Order: sequence, then C-alpha cells, then structure tokens
Amino acid sequence: MINFLNISYLQSGNEKQKKAYQVLTENKALEKLAPYQPILVGTIPINIDIESSDLDIICYVEDKITFTKTLTNHFQNERGFKITGNPTFKSIKANFFIDGFEFEIFGQAIPAIKQNAYRHMLIEYQLLLEKGEAFRQEIISLKKQGYKTEPAFAKLLGIEGNAYEELLKLEI
Repeated sequence: MINFLNISYLQSGNEKQKKAYQVLTENKALEKLAPYQPILVGTIPINIDIESSDLDIICYVEDKITFTKTLTNHFQNERGFKITGNPTFKSIKANFFIDGFEFEIFGQAIPAIKQNAYRHMLIEYQLLLEKGEAFRQEIISLKKQGYKTEPAFAKLLGIEGNAYEELLKLEI
C-alpha cells in the first residue's frame, strides 16, 4: 500500500507523477501548507488522471482567516490565483497555476485524513488494485467523456444513488 501522506511515491510513478513531484517540491507547496496537514489527493496520485486533471491538496483548517492569509502570502503571484469560500462545506478553496499544473487547495475544519477527498482516493485506489488495468482504463475513458471520478467508479461498479456517499460505504 502506498503511503499517500508522503509524496515521495510520485518519484517512481509515471511521467506526470514525476513532474508533479518536481513542481510540488521545487515550489515547496506542501511545506508552505505544513501547518494545515496537507495531503495531495485526487486522480494524479492513483494514476487515473486525464489531461485536465489538477493537483488537489486538502488541508485541515480551523481558522479560515489565517488560512486565507497563508494562501495569499504564498501563492497570490501565481497565474490565475483566486480564493473562494463554500458555505455548504464551510471551506476555503484556492486555485492557481504553476508550471503547467492547475492547483486546487481545499481547506475545511476536518482533519485531512478524515476528509472525503482522501477517503474516496483510498477507496478508489483499493478498487483499482482489485479490478486491474482494464478497469483503470475504463475509468480514464469515462473521465475523458466528462464523468467526475466518483460517478465514473459508481457507473462501472453499478452503484445507484449519490456516488460520493455510496463510495464511502465501501470503506474498509
């Protein structure tokens, strides 16, 4: 099992994973976010990314004002920098581009390892290990057709209802 809490696994991955590791380390993105327990999540870590996939980093944020200042101080000069809030998730999100990668940094008052994005990624990774390469390619194909990741998994697994909620029921 990959330790997704340490991005060193990216160094031995595919070309995009290696490039992601380089961009993350050269720009010290995770170091800058260290007080917030950052975790890289999403499709790039589990090798189901497509051309438009971004670097998703989730953070544990108790003080949104301080977090917003941290994001602004470290990333405001990056291309396309913007910060938005989501009242539904009680979260803060920053988006910007560095070296060809779109970054999305998401923070909410839930420890990062308990956030749904991390939990979904672990479940999806386990499913990919169990189902094999053909399944992985089918997920990528659905993503290229416009499916979001969780709905793509739900479709292939025949899961009805809210894909985001239903996938969490597969958690070990």
